Amino acid sequence: MSSAPPGASGALFLDAEALYGELLRGVRGLLTPRTRLVGIASGGVWLAERLQPELGLHDAPGIISSAMHRDDFAQRGMSASAQTTTLPFDVDGADVVLLDDVLYTGRTIRAVLNELFDYGRPASVKLAVLVDRGGRELPVQADFAAARVALPASQQLALGRDGAGRFTFQVETA
Repeated sequence: MSSAPPGASGALFLDAEALYGELLRGVRGLLTPRTRLVGIASGGVWLAERLQPELGLHDAPGIISSAMHRDDFAQRGMSASAQTTTLPFDVDGADVVLLDDVLYTGRTIRAVLNELFDYGRPASVKLAVLVDRGGRELPVQADFAAARVALPASQQLALGRDGAGRFTFQVETA
């Protein structure tokens, strides 16, 4: 799901709204009667908040932060804007669908799984992402990815959201 806009030869363009539509379809296929959505701060939270009503799920989605379990915590410290984990449901026995905007090295997912298990033992955990950009450092894979793209390590994908809740992607130099 990438194409170069006119006049931008070689530039990566990702239609985040089209990818969201694919994510909605893919997450629908992961649902069980015990499914609870959990967004990974921050882009995954935006996805969970928008998916929840569109999937007809009545319980509020959870928010999970990787901050306390990161393997680079000593270097990064705690971000002043870091969201805290809020899981408004019993994790024990739940089928959790973790949502994130971009899957890269797998380190955030490892940290999030550690955080999730601090709250209980889910029956299952699935991962759904807008974009899988490869570059894995850990054996982590998404159960559903709306798109797979290759980017050099010097670039990052940043999910944005406008006032109406519509998503955009920007490619940034790290």
